[in-house]
Amino acid sequence: MRKAVFAGLALTLLTTACAASQETAAVSTDYLVFYAPGQSRAATDAVEAAGGDVLSDDAALGYLVARTPRAPSGPAIVGVLSDRPIGEVTRARPAAGPRRAAVKNEPLSSRQWDMRMIGATASGSYKKEIGNHKVLVGVIDTGIDGKHPDIAPNFNRKLSRNFVTDRPKDSKGKNLDGPCEFKGCKDPADHDDDGHGTHVASTIASPLNGIGIGGVAPGVSLVNLRAGTDSGYFFLKPTMDALKYAGDHGIDVVNMSFYVDPWNFNCPANPADTPAQQSEQKAIIAGMTRALAYARARGVTLISAIGNGSTDLGDPKQDNGSPDYPSGAAKSRKIDNTCLNIPAELPGVIAVTSVGPSKRKAVYSDYGAEQADVSAPGGDALDTGTSLKGAAREILAAAPRGALRAATTIDAKGKPLTSSVIRECKNGTCSYYQYLEGTSMAAPHVSGVAALLVARFGKPGPGGLQLDPARLESLLYASTYDRGCPASGNYRYSADATHACVGSASRNGFYGNGIISAQKAVTIAGT
Repeated sequence: MRKAVFAGLALTLLTTACAASQETAAVSTDYLVFYAPGQSRAATDAVEAAGGDVLSDDAALGYLVARTPRAPSGPAIVGVLSDRPIGEVTRARPAAGPRRAAVKNEPLSSRQWDMRMIGATASGSYKKEIGNHKVLVGVIDTGIDGKHPDIAPNFNRKLSRNFVTDRPKDSKGKNLDGPCEFKGCKDPADHDDDGHGTHVASTIASPLNGIGIGGVAPGVSLVNLRAGTDSGYFFLKPTMDALKYAGDHGIDVVNMSFYVDPWNFNCPANPADTPAQQSEQKAIIAGMTRALAYARARGVTLISAIGNGSTDLGDPKQDNGSPDYPSGAAKSRKIDNTCLNIPAELPGVIAVTSVGPSKRKAVYSDYGAEQADVSAPGGDALDTGTSLKGAAREILAAAPRGALRAATTIDAKGKPLTSSVIRECKNGTCSYYQYLEGTSMAAPHVSGVAALLVARFGKPGPGGLQLDPARLESLLYASTYDRGCPASGNYRYSADATHACVGSASRNGFYGNGIISAQKAVTIAGT
């Protein structure tokens, strides 16, 4: 996750015409109205009682899209939130069949300490399994640069979708996504103005093509399921739409390196929040719980970054960044363990913590004895237990040239202006890579290993191959090596940052079930 990445649904104000009078028209808002099971009719009645109309009813996830002058209420309604930004960013169909040719190290592999740590190398897992194009990995993120030379061979353009419309300005008129680059502010499904999603996708499945780097599973297919705006915000409805699409189209694994905002922690009954804010957070919990369950029931394994707040999720005490949309709305509030980081803390989700090059839990990574499921390299520029310096302690993966130019990290001629960006040119074509760190970077390592397991143990099913998520989860945990808590039981990062680790060598709050290993994944028996 970037900053702690993620945001949400764009506020849509719609004016209704006055009936025969000259009075000012009432202003209506589009709402997502989540209802209790079997209560669609009662929820519709509540919308109409509030003076509104139902635009659509998603029976599968149990919510109405309603346009009404005020938020509806009643015993049938679980939660309500306005249809506005609430989350931020924590290709031509490839031919089927795995490649078995001898593999060599990619040109930039010497910079990939992360792949060496998990055994995803030419002398490691690549020798036995690189994946299969029938395995579909969905990346719910800011988009994927499907034209990038080190992504294009594995990009499934036919299945890729963009579920979000960019917004130039936020509800207060401040710059949000900036000017629209495409008609209707709808980017094509092979575009990424931010770079976050492209980096994630590259870590999962950059091909072994003699260009740049290699991913964890360099033979699988990448499907862009874009739910994040150019500015890195994730909307609730696009995120739910992406999960539902994944379930309906045979996606095997989805990577979720984000949290759904505007609330870093969603508290259903926090006295510090207004009734409307409590209802909004209940709606986010209900909507995401239902969407995740829908996808998992249809064969999708759900993998999420755990978060970058340096927080013990089993004992959170303070939330200083919510709501983070619109700009300036954040307040400081006390929280407790009833408050949830979403999607990482919801049922059926595999939550990933991050380690640096020395295998120390990264200082920014959230953790928790109940919340951490598995760990993976995510980078840590402050990890002093390594000979690597600066940006080299982070994760290198593909970057869109346009995003780098917009961030002024390359000049007009494409020359990198910082050591965090690498340019590699071959046969007159240049490709770009950038170093990033975060649990966003850790999660795709686990998604890549999950894809290798689907390639090994999956059976023919919707989309190509399929493997039951419960079995895949068990295989993932068997594809780790133990990493125990520090001998003292905690780690002191600085004078004001000490994190306590609880648990055994085989299961604890820093590393979950252990650090993921591609090498183990391609060799375990799988019985």
